[in-house]
Amino acid sequence: MNGIPLEQGLIVAGLLFALGAAGVLIRRDVLFILLSLEIMINAAGLAFVTAGAMWLQPDGQVMFVFILAVAAVEVAVGLALVLWLYHWFRTLDVDRASRMRG
Repeated sequence: MNGIPLEQGLIVAGLLFALGAAGVLIRRDVLFILLSLEIMINAAGLAFVTAGAMWLQPDGQVMFVFILAVAAVEVAVGLALVLWLYHWFRTLDVDRASRMRG
């Protein structure tokens, strides 16, 4: 069974992780930051699946199921945070949220 070589899979995962990290650092909108975090989480999952396929073990796929569960929780908490920020500040700009007190 021929698959994607380990090096190419990890390069794609690294590029996706770097793209997500750049999005977190550059963007100021909460929705884009959450999207970038999802890209980073999926890049980690791709690295696990690629490594598991290289060693012919299902461990990478099992870890990816756990990563999907973490991503679902992150989306739920993130969207609750987005609704709360918009309710109080009428904007989704992160700079406005950095001035919160309490």
